[in-house]
Amino acid sequence: MGQMSAFWRLVGAGWVLIRADALIPRELDPVLPPPARLAARTLRLLSGPRAKLGRPGQRLAGALEGLGPAAIKMGQFLSTRADIFGTPFAEDLSRLKDRLPPFPLSQAREEIERNLGRPIETLFSQLDEPVAAASLAQAHPAWLLDGRKVAVKVLRPGIERQVAQDSAVLRLAADLAERLVPEARRLKPRDFVEVVIRALDLEMDLRFEAAGCAELGEVMAKDAFMTAPAVVWDGVGKRVLTLAWAEGQPLSDPEALALPGLDRKALAQNITRGFLAQALDHGLFHADLHEGNLFVAAPARVVAVDYGIIGRLGPGERKYLAEILYGFLNRDYPRVARIHFDAGYVPAHQDVDAFAQALRAVGEPVFGLDARDISMGRLLAQLFEITALFDMALRPELVLLQKTMVTVEGVARRIDPAHDIWSAADPVVRRWITRELSPAAKVRDFADDALKALRAMARLAEAPATVAVAAAPRPRPLAWFAAGAGVATLAFTAGALLFG
Repeated sequence: MGQMSAFWRLVGAGWVLIRADALIPRELDPVLPPPARLAARTLRLLSGPRAKLGRPGQRLAGALEGLGPAAIKMGQFLSTRADIFGTPFAEDLSRLKDRLPPFPLSQAREEIERNLGRPIETLFSQLDEPVAAASLAQAHPAWLLDGRKVAVKVLRPGIERQVAQDSAVLRLAADLAERLVPEARRLKPRDFVEVVIRALDLEMDLRFEAAGCAELGEVMAKDAFMTAPAVVWDGVGKRVLTLAWAEGQPLSDPEALALPGLDRKALAQNITRGFLAQALDHGLFHADLHEGNLFVAAPARVVAVDYGIIGRLGPGERKYLAEILYGFLNRDYPRVARIHFDAGYVPAHQDVDAFAQALRAVGEPVFGLDARDISMGRLLAQLFEITALFDMALRPELVLLQKTMVTVEGVARRIDPAHDIWSAADPVVRRWITRELSPAAKVRDFADDALKALRAMARLAEAPATVAVAAAPRPRPLAWFAAGAGVATLAFTAGALLFG
């Protein structure tokens, strides 16, 4: 897709939002500063008949639905933040999660047979009309020949081309933001957009999703917070995915939270702890945990579906994340500040004590308050001000983690309005700290580092011997010395850590 074509699609998206009064809706006028209010009213002169219909969330949902998968994904994210944007707005956007118009069953059958290379009847005894339709795919209930009920996910016809067009528009928008809005540069809009595009590209191959579901299923089985459906590998292709049927009721169903015997507090905690356990303990996590992808049953059982987006964290990111959360839990702001500097999240030329002071200014007012008394919108605004004040740049590798944390908290708050993400996180974070930062863990980490150093030194010691051809073998004192020194240092350090 060329730059000019992408430009006109971007202009077209803005026009659709303006026509629906969804860009700067009239309901915001009372809180806008005078210049912004004047600009909004000027744009509203171009609005169409739909601008007078419904609430802001309804108008925005209708506009986003026609703008393609990337816009719908944005709407799904906004719908999880009822605590920021209000419950009516979030509920109006929630239909973007799994209640979009489906494509015909006949097309789905053709896609399945073409991708699996076999007639439907050789795998399924029955394939029914779709029960959920999202931006990229839709899900059908079906029954295997042995009688097991399964869910068959099929990509929308032509979706790859649409995603490619959306990606070109996103790249252009990021490029314009970086060139024309200096304040946006530290947020690295180009890098952010590339993370989003990469995630969308991976979602276009359902074989990757099947592998992700199987891998995360093994991880989830180690805790009781949430589970994943089993993969039916005979029913997996590039554009088709077959999973065991997820028991329970989709959380996007308004009746789900009225299920008899449902423990809403425990359910919210399981979702928060399930996500954190995945990220901290295993370095991979379900990165699309909105209500449409969660099935619930009494008392607090959670089944997660749709593994198209999986986030991964390296050992360093996991360590920094755990220590930052642990520092906040203990209100140890100097420690949290030092970790931010050690991780490179804050430039080295900034003042660590001033940064700790800024963190305290944000954290202290919310500790001890009921979650219902905390304005997440105000809290996020304060944190954003801090990132600007201390030149903190966006970290692309943490985009999915940050986005998922916000989504998870939003979902948990809708289940239990009094949900306290800090209290829910406490046992998972403390478990990680106890396991990974104990003396025994330090010995283990040192041993790993020592072995790597020994291998490197041994390679250096042996390098001359590989140059000489047909030379007689000779002792290599440097290699022996390196090994002996490494073992002695390891033993000394282990003793010091274990026995003080």
